[in-house]
Amino acid sequence: MLELKNLSFSVEGEDGKKEILHDLSLTIDNGKFVVITGPNGSGKSTLARLIMGIEAPTSGQIFFDGQDITNLSITERAKLGISFAFQQPVRFKGIRVIDLLRLASGKKLGISEACDYLSEVGLCARDYIEREINSSLSGGELKRIEIATLLARQTRLSVFDEPEAGIDLWSFQNLIRIFENMRSGIADSSIVIISHQERILNIADEIVLLADGRIQKTGSAVEVLPELIGTAAAVNACEKLK
Repeated sequence: MLELKNLSFSVEGEDGKKEILHDLSLTIDNGKFVVITGPNGSGKSTLARLIMGIEAPTSGQIFFDGQDITNLSITERAKLGISFAFQQPVRFKGIRVIDLLRLASGKKLGISEACDYLSEVGLCARDYIEREINSSLSGGELKRIEIATLLARQTRLSVFDEPEAGIDLWSFQNLIRIFENMRSGIADSSIVIISHQERILNIADEIVLLADGRIQKTGSAVEVLPELIGTAAAVNACEKLK
């Protein structure tokens, strides 16, 4: 379980201190698929970076499975079972896909097992297992390989920062299918996605709406989506989720 208690984050700007997040409290239970959404500049990506330890809060605390991790490093949080997927996955020239999966799993992963992880994200293993993580891979391919590494890590909490960014429609459709599979497979683990895409919001157990650095509303897709989209089509789509 992830608990954020009275979390605030500020940065120094030309006009003085600017508050990005203000006194934010949120609990994400085990086994939940949570999507955090909101307008640009609402603090969504900042919140994701705070959870992973990329940024440190100005005030407040972060607890993971009852342990205060507020002052822990990225590496320490990763060892506890927290993973982070960037908007733009990192390219590693000279490192093969199989090497990356082995690093993620922390063991001498066999070819067959590594191929299983690639198959789970819709990639033909024989075409990718020996490929380098370099510019020859498309944005959609990199996204799916990154998700495969998270699957190989078998983390307790997976955080995705706008996974739909920079990929084409075909890759996005495959991304939705992968998240649907992940959602059906989570038990004690949790998934947090920063997104404003309706199709990702539709499969959430809970939606958290941020605006001006504050939580404005939380609830299921049925409860929150009509307010976000405000169309009859959205209401009808939500009715299908009941």
